[in-house]
Amino acid sequence: MALCMAHRRILCILLCMVLGLPLAGCSLVEFGVANAPNVFAGVQRHRDLSYGEDPRQRLDVYAPRQASNRPVVIFWYGGSWVKGSKEQYRFVGITLAEHGMVAVLPDYRLYPQVSFPAFDADGAKAVAWVERHAHEFGGNPSNIVLMGHSAGGHTAAFLALNHAFLRKYGADPECVSGLVGLSGTYVLVPDTPELRATFPAPYTEADWQPIRFVDADAPPTLLLHGLDDKEVAPREAIELRDAMVRAHLPVQLDLFPHRGHAATVAGFALVERWRTPTLKDTLDFIDALKPRAQCTEAASR
Repeated sequence: MALCMAHRRILCILLCMVLGLPLAGCSLVEFGVANAPNVFAGVQRHRDLSYGEDPRQRLDVYAPRQASNRPVVIFWYGGSWVKGSKEQYRFVGITLAEHGMVAVLPDYRLYPQVSFPAFDADGAKAVAWVERHAHEFGGNPSNIVLMGHSAGGHTAAFLALNHAFLRKYGADPECVSGLVGLSGTYVLVPDTPELRATFPAPYTEADWQPIRFVDADAPPTLLLHGLDDKEVAPREAIELRDAMVRAHLPVQLDLFPHRGHAATVAGFALVERWRTPTLKDTLDFIDALKPRAQCTEAASR
């Protein structure tokens, strides 16, 4: 039986007390609760595959058994570019694989080790790796969906829309068949000292805002956002939707009343799936996509 939010929070607090953790650390336990139902899922997980030389340039692949020519979803987690781990989001990879997708979860370098655009460069390198290796896991390299939550939503949108940036790092934007943004920031204006250091001069908003790169070649897009999001305003998703509508591009925006910032990604967890229809919306969107016929043969090998 699914747990309500209050009961899940109480369970997490009790587990923190049993484990001797400070209440501030309960977010780690919440990830554990989200991941727990998926521990014995019948999917294949390939861990810590390298797409670069840095220890943070590793990714996990989740694939259905005997997969063949399946859509590929690359998912980037959030964390304000200062924290996060692919291990915390196993539930996303497993859930997608259980529903027939090949899911790829990359880690990437964080501030203060790097600043913009290095973490997005990591994202582009991960896309290039997936284009070369997707077929090894039963994925279709001509049907790659970029998806991310929060700061990860920025990376997914930035790479899906900034075609020149993808090419710079060896990826073919023609292989990107769709974009899914979960509570993402698409019109980012750094408003704290840490964010201003993360997005430093000489770069400007014209360099890092995904909305600036909307053009006729943008892939079909699904944007999901909670109307009670206090961390990334829903207007950012609305503005990106409007920009794509003006460019006559296929875009769908779903806004969820009474849902906060984490609700869109939590919807992939078994214990939260009933609250927010993230999974259904994402699966319906991906099922309707068509592989990109223009995806080059070189990227497909």
